[in-house]
Amino acid sequence: MNKYEVIIYWSKEDDAFIADAPELPGCAADGATYQEALANLEVVIQEWIETAKELGRPIPEPKGRLVFA
Repeated sequence: MNKYEVIIYWSKEDDAFIADAPELPGCAADGATYQEALANLEVVIQEWIETAKELGRPIPEPKGRLVFA
């Protein structure tokens, strides 16, 4: 389970729920339901972290509550 801030919203344009992890640039997923978008984001977060490690890029520490909204 990750500890990154997650924002989930409905996108009329995409006709789907969008789940975003704003502390990890570009890390987002979608789904037909709120739960599906969140589950998909969990997978994408792990892939984001694995890719960052492989490339030697820094991985931000989770801050919990969103500080830049």
